[in-house]
Amino acid sequence: MSTEIESRYAVGPNEVKGYDTQQLRDEFLVEKLMQENKVYWLYTHYERFMVGSAVPTSTPLTLETVDNLKAANFLAGRELGVINVGGSGTVTADGQQFELGYKDALYLGKDTNDVVFKSDDSNHPAKFYLNSAPAHHKYPNKLVTRDDANVLHLGALETSNERDINQMLINTVVQTCQLQMGLTELKPGSVWNTMPAHQHDRRNEVYFYFELPKQQAVCHFMGEPSETRHLWVHNEQAVVSPPWSIHSGAGTQNYSFIWGMAGENLDYDDMDKYQPSELR
Repeated sequence: MSTEIESRYAVGPNEVKGYDTQQLRDEFLVEKLMQENKVYWLYTHYERFMVGSAVPTSTPLTLETVDNLKAANFLAGRELGVINVGGSGTVTADGQQFELGYKDALYLGKDTNDVVFKSDDSNHPAKFYLNSAPAHHKYPNKLVTRDDANVLHLGALETSNERDINQMLINTVVQTCQLQMGLTELKPGSVWNTMPAHQHDRRNEVYFYFELPKQQAVCHFMGEPSETRHLWVHNEQAVVSPPWSIHSGAGTQNYSFIWGMAGENLDYDDMDKYQPSELR
């Protein structure tokens, strides 16, 4: 079967206080992304957010519905965000073909029926990173290239967090119901991806780490600001952040990551920030 799906229920901060390392990894780390010739999904019960991937090699891959959705079509009540982190490829949506180069993004709206993922070169396949959230309205499908992104230059080398935040699928660039996605690139010599750390109680967030060499890793911090925990994350893995949790990481070298979130507010700056001196 070309589609695989897992499901995880939501847990609260009190439960997490008693988790050991393996329990934390089982609940929040996504380790099975980017499997060749497969569409993989993790269905979470945080905002009904789904995180997944599609890596077509020898044959194209179809976006199939899954039993969790109880729907005849995957996008019958959902919207989908796609960012390509591999070789060039195409996504065909209801007959319209979108060409995605490295780090290009695509928004597909509710009621898009037929979606097919294809690589231009099976020896250097596209790696489509996928986020999906429930949608109440159909907005137009739209390709968003790197040149179309709204770029924020933040941080400094002196604080080890000089970075470019490419806002791609957000409401100032493309209309969405609640899904927002973007791509952050750390400059050489910088390792902190989000500092000061923050949380936003009205939406979840997922971080997908990539451009991380095999022997390097990111230490991802989560939990309540007053009681943090950590997860060691490797290339092309993701971490699910509940609304009550901070989400920040420091790598053993610079890297890139994709952030995706959904909830009741599309305001990018809707967050509560915590200075390093406030964290415990």
